Amino acid sequence: MGAAPLSGSGAQPRPEHGGELPAHDLAAAHLVDLMARCGTADQAAFAELYDLTMRRVYGIVLKVLRSLEHAQEVTQEVYVEVWKQAATYKPEKGSVIAWMATMAHRRAVDRVRSVSSEVARDQRYAFIDLDRESDEVWDSVAQQHEVDRVREALGTLTQIQRQAIQLAYYDGLTQSQIATALNLPLGTVKTRIRDGLKRLRDALGGDGS
Repeated sequence: MGAAPLSGSGAQPRPEHGGELPAHDLAAAHLVDLMARCGTADQAAFAELYDLTMRRVYGIVLKVLRSLEHAQEVTQEVYVEVWKQAATYKPEKGSVIAWMATMAHRRAVDRVRSVSSEVARDQRYAFIDLDRESDEVWDSVAQQHEVDRVREALGTLTQIQRQAIQLAYYDGLTQSQIATALNLPLGTVKTRIRDGLKRLRDALGGDGS
């Protein structure tokens, strides 16, 4: 079965247009007949069914969604589904109007859930981005705070201790290279670095072990 044909403007529901129904029983029987013809891909029957039921379907959808734009879209989705499922309609299970009303209400509720999920997801991402930005700012502040603490701690060392540690951990020199650079015995350099690191740990709040 092809795409659902719609009379008039096609894509947009036409709340201002609708046929006057005859007596209730005759009208219900006529809709059953139209639905049966739709099940055989009768486009003329579908166009008449659309004109006779669109006001009711559109009203149900609009009442749930409270949005003209969404209501128009969902109403068209309902009629596409009606066109595709017409052959499955069983008169003994309920009137055509009741069948279509159930379909319309279900699709409207699905749209509400879909829109709510999108809004919730956007809000969640916004909060995540905000948290991430806050974390980055805090990390930057914390990092700068640690740098300041290390500088203050280095200031508590002796000149030789400070030079030895800076050469080892900032310039990447080996202990032998540091001994040569400072013109000190290798054992002295090792002692100065060990003592300097202990004082740094103490100054930075370590346990000194």
